[in-house]
Amino acid sequence: MKRILFLLMSVTFFSNCADAQKIKSTEVPAAVKSAFEKQYPDVKDVDWEKEDSNYEAEFEVSKIETSVVYDANGTLIETEVEIAVSALPQIAQDYVSKNYPKSKISEAAKITSASDTVTYEAEVGESDLIFDANGNFVKEVKEKEDIED
Repeated sequence: MKRILFLLMSVTFFSNCADAQKIKSTEVPAAVKSAFEKQYPDVKDVDWEKEDSNYEAEFEVSKIETSVVYDANGTLIETEVEIAVSALPQIAQDYVSKNYPKSKISEAAKITSASDTVTYEAEVGESDLIFDANGNFVKEVKEKEDIED
């Protein structure tokens, strides 16, 4: 039951991610900035986005793309770390080969929730494919085109 609930929450979260808007650091609540600076004290170059009522910080750690999502109170929701495509579970790689035979995975990420539940994301064409920790397909999220400011 917990797994089903988490998957439903993840699907909702990832669906909302498509509506992210870039924001200035000055628009990020103090509690969120404080939580980020405590967790990543050495990171200086951060891009912020607002996803509904949540805040996402995008940055690099040791040249690896990383992002963290916080709620408005500064509570960590999830961490996403770029991984090699070959690091995706084999079941996920096989799913993409079978269901998207003319496409390749351009980027992959490991997503860890605040409760340590792991999911994976594979970018294929204009979509992000979400897989559970075992590599089982969960959902496809179509990417929206970025709107220029």
